[in-house]
Amino acid sequence: MSILKDILYKVNINAVVGNTNIVINAIQFDSRKIVNKDVFVAVKGTLVDGHSYIDVAIKQGALVIICETLPTNLVDGITYVEVNNSNKALAIMASNYYDSPSDNLKLVGVTGTNGKTTVTTLLYQLFKNAGYKVGLISTVKVLVDDAEYKATHTTPDSLTINKYLQQMNEAGVEFCFMEVSSHGIHQGRTEGLKFEGGVFTNLSHDHLDYHNTFAEYRDVKKSFFDGLDKHAFALSNTDDKNGLVMLQNTAAKKYTYALKGYADYKSQILENEFSGLLLSIDGNEVWTRLIGNFNAYNVLAIYATAELLGLEKVEILRLISDLQSVSGRFQYLVSDEKITAIVDYAHTPDALKNVLETINSIRTKNESLITVVGCGGDRDKTKRPVMAHIASELSTKVIFTSDNPRSEEPETIIEEMEKGVEPQNFKKTLSVVDRKQAIKTACQLAQAKDIILIAGKGHETYQEIKGERFDFDDYKTVQEFLKQLQK
Repeated sequence: MSILKDILYKVNINAVVGNTNIVINAIQFDSRKIVNKDVFVAVKGTLVDGHSYIDVAIKQGALVIICETLPTNLVDGITYVEVNNSNKALAIMASNYYDSPSDNLKLVGVTGTNGKTTVTTLLYQLFKNAGYKVGLISTVKVLVDDAEYKATHTTPDSLTINKYLQQMNEAGVEFCFMEVSSHGIHQGRTEGLKFEGGVFTNLSHDHLDYHNTFAEYRDVKKSFFDGLDKHAFALSNTDDKNGLVMLQNTAAKKYTYALKGYADYKSQILENEFSGLLLSIDGNEVWTRLIGNFNAYNVLAIYATAELLGLEKVEILRLISDLQSVSGRFQYLVSDEKITAIVDYAHTPDALKNVLETINSIRTKNESLITVVGCGGDRDKTKRPVMAHIASELSTKVIFTSDNPRSEEPETIIEEMEKGVEPQNFKKTLSVVDRKQAIKTACQLAQAKDIILIAGKGHETYQEIKGERFDFDDYKTVQEFLKQLQK
């Protein structure tokens, strides 16, 4: 049983009309889900304003309306609560409704453009292997110890977050690792959560369709660290030029990690091969199956986080050597013809550059590097020519294709990408709109010892075209075509 005044604790309230000492059923921000005695929170979304559905929610049985602007006509018997920010109010109310579940575990948020999924997933894996009950909230999936749930967003809505955190409490989970996206921070989904620590991986060109400028995107990330309290830790990659910016105003204990500059946690790459990395971390050597410079940063972030959470250094290094790579993150296979295919989620210019530079640093240059890449529809258009430029500069051959075109025409997206190709690289490129056909073409072009990179979708098992989702898996597709070539 929940009392309205209890779930409004710590919410920034401007005005109340009606009684707050009433029993409520549940909190909803989707009017279609309202049942009798529910609270409806009118949230202003990017496409829909929940204030337009207040009357619908009341007809459905809502007893309480949380809104930023009170309706002109107030209905008798309904309690109205006017707040400054409905998203933040929803998050705080969700935490109160589920009995502040983040207070009862050590919650670590990981934010940055690239590396969030790898760092959170491998921290889950490491702590699980160390014998703890662990939770994970990531782009790929949600894990409540061993129970797995499908993820719908990088950072779920605040009701979903707190519901999973409460389930973690019930399962006896001690640590939870959570991806914190810029959208999630900006929309207040992490308000009301108590974080044990925050980790910053890096910052590069992304989501400028949502955040108007790079500075705004950076400042939203920074606000996550600004919100950490003095009992938490803030761990930042200071090889990134924005690494120290993240720590400027935080009350948390500040820690840094780096491969190049001075930092609290230091690492050096001793060997970098397709079979893995040999690293020196704080003077101790460790072998990991993860590949590439960018993963050296991820491993160091994992090491530092585990140490800050109380694990012994020697134990952490042992556990790092057992870590398995994350689905769709530099996931590779080698065919009988000795063709190497790599599937990676790289969908930003920086991530694509990192992956291609990693492959080029390992390969002998006697073989070809064939890249299959596209860009998502209804997303930041400015990165399209940049990604095409990077792909054509750093590959032997590039096939431009569809990613998730969504409502856009895939041919238009490819044309916008092609504008970034330098004249001397035109001969390296071709366009195959159908993604399956593009992967097949790459396999047909490849010779023994060549390398195929399929970038952009990684772990995703669908393709989104004109509002519909179709089954599509990059890894399974390339595996199937390479097998056909062997026959």
